[in-house]
Amino acid sequence: MKFGFAFAFAALPVIANALAISGVTSKALNGFAKRSTVSDILADIEDAASCTACNALLLVLKVLAHTGNDNFVDVITDICIGIGSEDSDVCTGAIALEGPILAHDLRDMTIGTRTSQLFCLTIFGLCQWPGIEAYTVAMTDKPSTSRPSSSGDTPIQIVHISDIHVDLSYEVGASYDCTKNICCRPYTTADEPGNNDYPAGEYGEHTCDSPLSLEESMYAAVKSLVPDRAFTIFTGDVVEGAVWLVTDTEVTNDLNDAYTRMAGLGQTYAVVGNHDSCPVNSFPPAAVDTTITTQWAYDVMGADWTTWIGDTAAAQVKDNYGSYSVLTSEGLRIISVNTNFWYKQNFWLYEDTMESDPSGQLAWLVTELEAAETAGERVWLMGHMPMGSSDAFHDQSQYFDQIIQRFDATIAALFFGHTHQDEFEIAYSTPAAPTADTAVMVSYIAPALTPTSGNPSFRVYSVDPVTFGILDYTVYYANLSAASYQTDPVWEVLYSVKETYGSLVTPSVTEASAELTPAFWHSLTELFEDDDAVYQAWYARRGRDYDTVDTCTGTCKTDSICQLRASQSQYNCGTVTVGINFKRDAHAGHQHPKRTTNTTSTAHSDCEGSAIIPIMGSFSGSGLTDFQTALINAMGESFLATAIPDNYTAAGWNTTSS
Repeated sequence: MKFGFAFAFAALPVIANALAISGVTSKALNGFAKRSTVSDILADIEDAASCTACNALLLVLKVLAHTGNDNFVDVITDICIGIGSEDSDVCTGAIALEGPILAHDLRDMTIGTRTSQLFCLTIFGLCQWPGIEAYTVAMTDKPSTSRPSSSGDTPIQIVHISDIHVDLSYEVGASYDCTKNICCRPYTTADEPGNNDYPAGEYGEHTCDSPLSLEESMYAAVKSLVPDRAFTIFTGDVVEGAVWLVTDTEVTNDLNDAYTRMAGLGQTYAVVGNHDSCPVNSFPPAAVDTTITTQWAYDVMGADWTTWIGDTAAAQVKDNYGSYSVLTSEGLRIISVNTNFWYKQNFWLYEDTMESDPSGQLAWLVTELEAAETAGERVWLMGHMPMGSSDAFHDQSQYFDQIIQRFDATIAALFFGHTHQDEFEIAYSTPAAPTADTAVMVSYIAPALTPTSGNPSFRVYSVDPVTFGILDYTVYYANLSAASYQTDPVWEVLYSVKETYGSLVTPSVTEASAELTPAFWHSLTELFEDDDAVYQAWYARRGRDYDTVDTCTGTCKTDSICQLRASQSQYNCGTVTVGINFKRDAHAGHQHPKRTTNTTSTAHSDCEGSAIIPIMGSFSGSGLTDFQTALINAMGESFLATAIPDNYTAAGWNTTSS
């Protein structure tokens, strides 16, 4: 223990006295708060799996957090290693990075409030979503304008890439079957080239993030297949998924290297991904009192993007938390927004009273859109996380949608990544009752380069040069199972939207100049409901055609269609379940993944986020016994006798300013 046992014993009465200063919000604890000691609470919740039990557990974690970050990290690391939740190096690295942020949350948090309910939802899966807090985004009145009709002019081509997750430590010949969430690294002697039965190929494996060779292969394909592209958009996530190993220096190097290589594509517009900081997902809002900062990452990206977006917008990136607005030479306004301020795994957001608009990003977005509307500009709005995703806070997703509804005549389309899948989301003026007539906007969600969740892919949009509406898009991919993949990946067409679906929807949309309107996309979801063969083929393409044997029926199908119709995350039919599996699906049971037979699971995962969530989620059943043992090991037996008064709130003793 870094503070030492003497400190722990001496601190116990100080903690108990300091935590008794203020009033209490104990309604949600239903009796648990009346228990007098840490030991009593742990005994009461040992077999409980409820929101009430979770809030009671937070009382104990809060007491621990008040003894300092080091003690908090030590205890959580001990339990992680003890129960084998992750490999010991993952436990140690991930908790050292993310643990201090959770401890910061708990010290400031009033237990039994809406904030602690959301914390329990995200970390433990033991609470459900509370109702949305009413908040009206300040905007000027909506003018009586509508989306412009297609111009009929010759389309321009625009490339969309996302989630490249380049692993500069990828090693050809290292094992692609390992116990981590990404493999193809010599973690152990047995993983090293020549010592394993599953040697990684030159261009990547389904269980590994992208080798540099794969990234370069995609860029060469873009140049060859789309030589006349107007520009490229990149919707974030440069850094690989070894989130327990990242450092500020490594992330800086990864960003600089990636954007130097991406410069070879020519004009590009990028966004901030949730992996593009250290720790992963760490984006403190301006109002948070902490010595930890992500400003260095904004500075790096602002500098890297300067040649693409100019000095003014680059300065905006640095001063505006990664977000910027710029007018392209084609006359299109690009607004790039840091969606991590609305991402539930950004643990800095769990302040005692959670902000409706962290770092003022919604207000800034409104200002930019009002200026674009006044200037008669068309806008592409870009971010990393789709706002209808289960990863988005319900509240901020709804507030964001207020803005989309207000500026639906100015915004041509939205563009995201993060899910790693080939998807879309539709916004409706009647989100609780979606119809083709009330569909107002489309979010285009690009598939990823990283092979971890399907075949490496990118999109090419056919775009109206006047309205900047999407007329069609084509997905290109490289088939991981092809015999030639590891020597010379072939990038080929997977499908195009109009060719595949244009004649099947009602009314049909087949003319080259016709926009893929929000109504078209809703009609496609109706086709999915009515024609299961069409739906199953789409579902395979959604997974980047990695395994066409996999199907989605019953609740899987209805929920996935529901997701497509949800630009507000409260309507996406997502459910909260206990625990989150950090390891990618391909590692279930540590199967040996065969390249050519596709025997691994293809229930794809999105961007790997927090590594600490599944570790904390193990605090149930026997996990609580291990938790108690870890507390004793780090803090001494007397810690279990720490008194927790009924009026235990956020006020009180604190050992650290970070």
